[in-house]
Amino acid sequence: MRALSLSLLFSTRFILVWSCLFSFFATTSARAATEDTLVMRPSGADFFIDGSYYSVLEDSSSQLTIHDVRRPAKASQFAPYTGAPNMSNTNSAYWLRFTVRNEDPSGTHWFLDLFDSHINDVRFFQPTATGYKQFHTGADLPFATRPHPYKDFLFDLPLSLGETQTYYLRLASDSKTSFRAMMRNEPVLLTHFQTQYGLLGGFYGVLFIMVVYNLCIYLFIGEETYLRYVLYVLSCSLLFLSEDGLGFEYVWSDLPWLNRLINAGAPVVLLFTFMHYARGFLDTSLRVPRLDWWIRLIGALSVALLLADILVVQSGFSFWLYLLPYCLIYYAAVLVYQQGLRAARYFLLAHALVAVSLVFLITRKLGIEFLNNHFTVYSMNVAFVVEVTILSYALGEKIKGIKDARLAVQARLVKQLRKKHLAQDRLVEQLQQNQQLKDQLNSELEAQVARRTQELRQQSETIAAQNRELLQANGLLALQSAAIEKLNANLQHDLQQAQTARVLAKEVDFGEFSQIYPDKDACLSYLADLKWANGYQCRKCGYEKYCTGREPHARRCTRCRYVESATAYTMLQKCKFSIVKALYAVFLINAHQGNYSSQEMSRLLDLRQATCWSFSQKVMDAMRRRRLSPDYEVNESWTHILLDATSEADETSESEFSASLSQKA
Repeated sequence: MRALSLSLLFSTRFILVWSCLFSFFATTSARAATEDTLVMRPSGADFFIDGSYYSVLEDSSSQLTIHDVRRPAKASQFAPYTGAPNMSNTNSAYWLRFTVRNEDPSGTHWFLDLFDSHINDVRFFQPTATGYKQFHTGADLPFATRPHPYKDFLFDLPLSLGETQTYYLRLASDSKTSFRAMMRNEPVLLTHFQTQYGLLGGFYGVLFIMVVYNLCIYLFIGEETYLRYVLYVLSCSLLFLSEDGLGFEYVWSDLPWLNRLINAGAPVVLLFTFMHYARGFLDTSLRVPRLDWWIRLIGALSVALLLADILVVQSGFSFWLYLLPYCLIYYAAVLVYQQGLRAARYFLLAHALVAVSLVFLITRKLGIEFLNNHFTVYSMNVAFVVEVTILSYALGEKIKGIKDARLAVQARLVKQLRKKHLAQDRLVEQLQQNQQLKDQLNSELEAQVARRTQELRQQSETIAAQNRELLQANGLLALQSAAIEKLNANLQHDLQQAQTARVLAKEVDFGEFSQIYPDKDACLSYLADLKWANGYQCRKCGYEKYCTGREPHARRCTRCRYVESATAYTMLQKCKFSIVKALYAVFLINAHQGNYSSQEMSRLLDLRQATCWSFSQKVMDAMRRRRLSPDYEVNESWTHILLDATSEADETSESEFSASLSQKA
């Protein structure tokens, strides 16, 4: 006993020593990977969070939970983010860990402002006394899921004075984007709200005024270029509504699918309307026709590549596809200006400002911290306001120049007409002399035309008679063809009915059975038609409207979204082998009134004898229950027992009861 106690004591001390060493190394490694601490100070009321304040863990499986990432094995894998804060892998979820300490004695509330409103799934974990509280939102969820009604993702950072807490963010997006954020206190945030929404309201007000003004001009004068300009400004408005998040906040807040569609399609619509407007404004088809052909070709290819990138590739760098058509348009504007279209200089000036703002946008997309401030972030809004204003003025100047050119041309034509009038007076005398000769020639020509017309009329009547005969012959051929098609359809239908009746009436071999039910899809289709022959009704809520589910021939309730497969609540639910073989096994057992050996069935269906015996018992139990039902008929079809699911229902209820007991425990 003493030796046993000494060995136990030695083992206990050995385990304690190794535990201390493991904890020391784990703590050392965790400290080595700890991120910088964010400090709430009155002087830092508006603080940009760069990559050094994050520790990032890339979850390639997208299955980790908050409990998983807090475990030592995963917590040690968090590493400070050294580069630009970008999500480069769209198939992974990114866990961000950051630590915040409150040294602000004023007692004001602090918030985390996550800029990019296009992140599909955002989960913010706020520490509480019992664990972590989760806030789940994102671009794939309705706008009402956001903790605060703001176009960005805004989360509370509730900390008392001197308290330090660690927060977690889980981000997932189907496009390459960034997770830039700022930490703001309440007074600065309110001031930012007022300033930002005021400027955005003025921005959209200018765009609205330009749309209404140029649309009225189009309705009055009918110049198509004004309509192209209106469509271009509307596409700009749609793009900015999707980019800054105001559209999702105020217009389509309950339609996240529409938000994703607009986010993906607005840049494509903008490129199309811009090229359409620019070609009409610069008259490229008349002034530079060869370059106009290339512009249309490159534009169509760019639109096709953009759609392919949005739907299939999802590279996140589709903005590079705008450069080539944009440069071609700009080059065309230079050539047109050199040819004398003075309004083109305004076009060049306006799009030079847009090009500068695009430089700032591309650097932010690439994660390059180049002049990253409020002015560069909203420089594109300013550039587009200036652009639409300048282009509206340039359009008016172009129309005015066209009218002045028309007046000058008309003046020159008047002078030329006066000169021609004198020459015409001289020609009048000659025309009078020639008139007599014309009258004679006309009379002779009229006689010849009358004779030729009579001949043509006779030929036309002959052709019309032949056409009527051809039409009658075609009608007879059409009737014969329709009759033949109907006979073929009836023969095919009769053949199908004969084969089906043979299956329902007597035993057939597996080859003939497989011709009627050749594959799983045919069996599921037949089972779904049999199961819902009297109409669909949800088993959970009783609703009668449905849509197709993910599985073949499954149906999903449009109210509670409960999905019911074709095999659910039937004899074939949870079937472990091929559904075609299962159908044939039910048919054989029913045809032999349950007296079919499992050994013979195993040989016929190439299955294990134990599987065939188990399935035979299941079918015979269903046959016995069917014979005891009040609506049982002696010569009824074998397909009635397919809808028997008493055993499966009992298993399901028992499993649900066990699950409920485990949840309560």
